[in-house]
Amino acid sequence: MPETTDLIPVLDCHNDLPFALRDRAGYSVEGLDAQRDEFHTDLVRLRSGGVGAQFWSAWVPSSIPQEDAVVATLQQIDAIHRLTARYPDDLQPAHTAVDVDSALRAGRIASLIGLEGGQSIANSLAVLRQMFELGARYMTLTHNDDLDWATAATGAAERQAEADGLPGAPGARSTRGLTDEGRAVVAEMNRLGMIVDLSHTNEQTQRDALAASRVPTLFTHSSVQSVNPHPRNVTDRVLEQIVTTDSVLGLTFVPAFVSPALLEWTRERAQVRIDLGIDDPSAPISLTRPYQMPDAPRPGQSCEDVRAENARNHVEYTYGDTDAEATPEAAAALAAWEASHPEPQATLAEVVAHLEAAREAVGITRVALGGDYDGTSSLPVGLEDVSCYQDLLHALSDRGWSRSDLEALAHGNVLRVMRAVEDGAEAAPGDR
Repeated sequence: MPETTDLIPVLDCHNDLPFALRDRAGYSVEGLDAQRDEFHTDLVRLRSGGVGAQFWSAWVPSSIPQEDAVVATLQQIDAIHRLTARYPDDLQPAHTAVDVDSALRAGRIASLIGLEGGQSIANSLAVLRQMFELGARYMTLTHNDDLDWATAATGAAERQAEADGLPGAPGARSTRGLTDEGRAVVAEMNRLGMIVDLSHTNEQTQRDALAASRVPTLFTHSSVQSVNPHPRNVTDRVLEQIVTTDSVLGLTFVPAFVSPALLEWTRERAQVRIDLGIDDPSAPISLTRPYQMPDAPRPGQSCEDVRAENARNHVEYTYGDTDAEATPEAAAALAAWEASHPEPQATLAEVVAHLEAAREAVGITRVALGGDYDGTSSLPVGLEDVSCYQDLLHALSDRGWSRSDLEALAHGNVLRVMRAVEDGAEAAPGDR
């Protein structure tokens, strides 16, 4: 680990600690000033990794009813506010690029909020505006499921297009993208000064939104399809539009998105499950996992009580699994296959490969970092938690990236997008 004086401040675009706190701590924010090995994130390791600004993800599953998603998103935002208030010597609330600069000068970590998925606004611009008032400064247009107005890379439209044998890259087969309603959402986000995040969306939605937005957009946590053809990764055609719109691609560390070997293993395992009669052979192979919605404390219920309740109800999911029950024979055969085909591990070097491919495609001024810590069950070897950011920057330095290149990647490019979106806002404060 480099000396503290050598740290390059990192503005990370995406961290799911708020949902991990809901799931594993009953929303308690206590004890995060010590190392917490049940999480990827705590204040000790944020400091060690040189994280100077963090977009916390106010994420809830897109599979729950949208009215419930609004309530759960408000609980997520409340958790972020409580987290920030609990550690004022370490975390500083931030809404703007100026706020981030102020936090960095004060030696604190700028605490920002992003919404992960349009399900959180339940088809209402009024809800969008109120989320903005509560501090949300980006919204990912979809999560894993399609909305009425936008199409996900892993949603029903893309799965059907795959089943129909339509040509195209993964996540880029369906021609369904943004509807007129979706363009109205983008327009309102531009008006407010809220960043349009295009991670999780399919290629057509990305192309439509890039064309519709008056200001640069951001991919908070995606990688490059030419390196690994996962539907959540960005195609060459969209990389070209990132250049023409001066948008920014935040590269992520999610192993399935990073590692071609792991992606192939996941597909092979899914096919084995089909061959063993565990899963439906007529359904497209799923590359995303289902999510269980843990409880939040009810009035009068302690964080510890709800944590224990969630632990009792917790279900572990593996990519590609469905609710179908395997026979004992099929389960044994699957276990034997897994024993003879160990799951590959993603590596820091593979993340470097994505970063270098992205830099080659879009330029040094249009790349950023969005680790997705606490939003995935495992991380690449060498990037196991938030303390590892400087190790990644050192690996890039060893490959010839200059100090200014690394500063652009680590924080400068996202701050540029924030300033452009803020400057392009049309709403007066009272109209927001």
